[in-house]
Amino acid sequence: MSKLTKQQIIESAPQKGFFGHPKGLFTLFFTEFWERFSYYGMRAILVFYMYYEVSNGGLGLDKTIALSIMSIYGSLVYMSGIIGGWLADRLFGTSKAVFYGGILIMFGHLVLAIPGNLTMFFISMVLIVLGTGLLKPNVSSVVGDLYTEDDHRRDAGFSIFYMGINMGAFVSPLIVGSLMKTSFHLGFGVAAVGMFLGLVVFIATKKKNLGLAGTQAPNPLNPSEKKRALVISLVSTIVTALLVAISIPQGWLTFDSFVAFVGILAFLIPTAYFIVMYRSPKTTEVEQSRIIAYIPLFLASVLFWVIAEQGATVLALFADTRANLNFMGIELSPAWFQSFWPLFVIILAPMFAWLWVKLGDRQPTIPQKFSLGLLFGGLSFIVILLPSYLGGGDALVNPLWLVLSIFFVAVGELCLSPVGLSATTKLAPAAFSAQTMSLWFLSNAAAQALNAQLVKFYSAETEIIYFGTIGGSAIVLSILLFFISPVIQRFMKGIR
Repeated sequence: MSKLTKQQIIESAPQKGFFGHPKGLFTLFFTEFWERFSYYGMRAILVFYMYYEVSNGGLGLDKTIALSIMSIYGSLVYMSGIIGGWLADRLFGTSKAVFYGGILIMFGHLVLAIPGNLTMFFISMVLIVLGTGLLKPNVSSVVGDLYTEDDHRRDAGFSIFYMGINMGAFVSPLIVGSLMKTSFHLGFGVAAVGMFLGLVVFIATKKKNLGLAGTQAPNPLNPSEKKRALVISLVSTIVTALLVAISIPQGWLTFDSFVAFVGILAFLIPTAYFIVMYRSPKTTEVEQSRIIAYIPLFLASVLFWVIAEQGATVLALFADTRANLNFMGIELSPAWFQSFWPLFVIILAPMFAWLWVKLGDRQPTIPQKFSLGLLFGGLSFIVILLPSYLGGGDALVNPLWLVLSIFFVAVGELCLSPVGLSATTKLAPAAFSAQTMSLWFLSNAAAQALNAQLVKFYSAETEIIYFGTIGGSAIVLSILLFFISPVIQRFMKGIR
């Protein structure tokens, strides 16, 4: 079959039908809604499951170890997107990657739903890591396939898509967080049902709504490359298994050494990808310039997600141990606070989508939007240190401080994350479209790998210096990014 052009793909999908956007946005909106319902429902209670005592239905791990595991798990989830992006780009296209990923995620949550031990826990983590790596970057790439580069609906479309993500993320912690009081495993079972519903929506509507979007690998392997890739994969798997089998009994592979290894990989892999894409003969001179422009955006994203992703680790622990959960006569679940972030995004996303469309060519440039996102992320950590600074570190904190901090993160996310998704599809070299989307999610992987080390320094006694150092650093770097935005813009070669 001859290679499809971008225009052929766009023409194959109905362009009107979902809030004035391509009809395929409906399919991707609800597929991602249920996938995020599944993921965030599981994530809302996962850290509590790890450190709650066995008598309370948990695994009984040390709190600091639980926070590090949570961070390194999040890093691996997003790092696996490189594998998912490569498979989509070189083998079977983004549509099949989404389907296969959903299957793995569903089974991963089913394993968590079965009462078991630490071994069962790690098996479920492997399944979810691999499944999310296939699904997450590729469903966003399909959204990009529905629009031309100069379509003014593009950023608004990603904002609407992002609202679907956050609707799922809002509902699930409320449901699963309530169920955790009865049984953690019941909550994980509900997450599995959510992923199943996502698969049903995708299969039932993709042919009619998506047309040819996602059906073709943009840079397929030839037969000799397929054979070579298979050999490399088999050898790598065997060597890895042997190294693990030898290093664990010898004491070389410990939790700390594994965390350090993943942390190094989380920064080495994106560095290698930037170099490979830049030097590839398939990358044009204009695309090379855009790759250079993408680097500071990537680094800004890393720092933002360092702050934002602590909502499921440090701030989850803060909610459980430092916040007054008896509020106005209502006994709050600590997991419920993770619903505020997506709730604020749901409320604000239409306003941001309208604002970008209304401003048109007068809206802030992509680097300027990133600087605003980083600024609000930093302010969120300044807010959360105030109750300890004003009232001391012993008294329980009014939960509204936590809600206000989450509000600032949500504003920052809307300035940075949907814009980053859209910018990635615009700046990506044609031969590396899905892999560049995976590279975008690697900023989150790097952030969470860094968090696996940072969370070791958090305690009730170090709250002020912990939040102040990280939040202050983000604010300073946001100002620097704003001032160098014109330079970055020139390297983007016409992309605004």
